[in-house]
Amino acid sequence: MSDSAFSKGEWTSADGLTLHYRDYAGRDDRPPILCIPGLTRNARDFEPVAEAFGGEWRVIAPDLRGRGQSDYARDPSSYSPEHYVADLEALFEQAELGPVVAIGTSLGGIVAMLLAQRAPDRFAGVALNDIGPQVESAGLRRVREHVGQGGSFPTWMHAARALREQAGAAYPGYEISDWLRLSKRLMCVGGNGRIAFDYDMKIAEPFALTGAEAPGDMWAAYRFLAGRPVLVMRGELSDILSAETLARMGRELPEAEVVTIPATGHVPTLEEPEAQTAIARLLAKVA
Repeated sequence: MSDSAFSKGEWTSADGLTLHYRDYAGRDDRPPILCIPGLTRNARDFEPVAEAFGGEWRVIAPDLRGRGQSDYARDPSSYSPEHYVADLEALFEQAELGPVVAIGTSLGGIVAMLLAQRAPDRFAGVALNDIGPQVESAGLRRVREHVGQGGSFPTWMHAARALREQAGAAYPGYEISDWLRLSKRLMCVGGNGRIAFDYDMKIAEPFALTGAEAPGDMWAAYRFLAGRPVLVMRGELSDILSAETLARMGRELPEAEVVTIPATGHVPTLEEPEAQTAIARLLAKVA
């Protein structure tokens, strides 16, 4: 499925922002796949999911507020999990979505768990990509060092090399062609012709506050996923989701499948064969 195979949708947040999503067509006798991006990512992050499963499955990939094609928030304090949850609840209502299979990457997985805590019947299945109820402090420190730092680049090759310098530990096997592909998902060409990360730098302001990344008892929220197919993927080199937390997630929900994606850090891009095979197994339990 090519990138041109999606239509563009939009919805409105409670505070009046126009938010956008990609809608890849699929069979209407299956629940759609709802892809929820990570902190600095956007709908393009899920191109591998649409490529692998679109057509057989409808794939909806939103840009959270302040990312991609969605409006930037007027109040930076609204860049919080609670507001992302409210925004997606508005998407469910305005797009008239029934139960979905959620794939949440990092922050997107936290949002999925919080949504489940409020209304578990929204989900026919859930995949959490390199995130759990407990987030490692070392990984949070690394993320806080980079998010919101801005910067721009004259060419895509410059952008790819800068991304490699920043995130090389997460993808040790990447060639420059891989970094180019990833940079085009995470960045965009601005009005001045320079290439920059495709998000509002002000998302860093609330994230800098302790506890802002995961409010409340996230283990309690995670347990609301019980009773449906659940997949938890961890990058083998992740500094956000530890092997110990992954193991506990398997114990807390014995029906959940836990998978480690080899030679990958935070976060798996979901184009890894192991990730796509695991997602296919999850979907087979839902179909």
